[in-house]
Amino acid sequence: MLLPLPILFSVAACFGEGVLGKIIWDGRAPLSFSALQLDASADPYLTAVKGSKAASLYTHLMGNDVTATPLWLDRIHPDRPFPAVATEQTLRVFIGNTSIFVPGQGTGTPQTGFRRTELIAQRNGSASLLKPDICSGKKAFHFSLLQETMKPLDLLHEYQVVFVEPGDGSHVFGVQLGSPFTNPTGPLPSKDAGHIKVLAHDLRVLYKTPFRDDTWHNFAVVVDWDQSTLQVFYSRNEDELRSVTKVVKNLSVPSGEKEMGDFHFGVLKLPLVNANDPVDIRGDVVHHGIQEGTVEGLMFSGVFVEDLKNGLSVGNKKVIHVW
Repeated sequence: MLLPLPILFSVAACFGEGVLGKIIWDGRAPLSFSALQLDASADPYLTAVKGSKAASLYTHLMGNDVTATPLWLDRIHPDRPFPAVATEQTLRVFIGNTSIFVPGQGTGTPQTGFRRTELIAQRNGSASLLKPDICSGKKAFHFSLLQETMKPLDLLHEYQVVFVEPGDGSHVFGVQLGSPFTNPTGPLPSKDAGHIKVLAHDLRVLYKTPFRDDTWHNFAVVVDWDQSTLQVFYSRNEDELRSVTKVVKNLSVPSGEKEMGDFHFGVLKLPLVNANDPVDIRGDVVHHGIQEGTVEGLMFSGVFVEDLKNGLSVGNKKVIHVW
């Protein structure tokens, strides 16, 4: 699928030239990044959270076929968004009936209730080594989402697509699509199933916006790890990021090292309740429930983590101070 955008020049470029803030981790796939690197779980992505097949069968590098978000492209003329230089390639993340993750490096109990393909931020082959840097001070978690129109998500289900996950399995913040899981199952689809929802640790919806087709939805979620607060910035396509929430307390989040987590993005699909299951296991979404086995996907670009000592990058080489 091609976005209805003007043709872009496609040459290799240094990502740092398009962003003024200090990048702690850069998950924008260079044009030179290959499927072999995905399969090898090479930096910047840990690609272990997937089904039994090779990582490159679940995550596709789109090259020049799908234009990445224009927010971070290098403009030829600063006052106009196009033409611009393409510096990254879009990641198309898929799930299917083989997308059953087995934790513990394949020794744990298969998560048969989920279908999931996720990329995890890592440095030098380790997500743990990165955590002290991305989970301290004030950091912005940047990401952009685009609908997959050929194999769209089934909005009767809940999807968790971006989150920072501490060891207890909760999410410091999360991004949700579709109909939230309920037991017993409520009316489907839910009223806001077609919205992107940014959630706090206690699952409060901090911000939501319709998930429009042929539109890059750009986000920066600012996490103040010292003050336990969140703030959401948002824009569409080439528009610069702007604040869409106030600074809010991240209620219920654990403190100290327990708060630190891995940065995930991808597609995690929750099941629907199976009425044939015993009542006492219907809420075990990890191991039980209905999955139709369909192939579904979502597209990502503009994924990186930024230190905010020098301000927040909002696009087109502009930065604003976030207090």
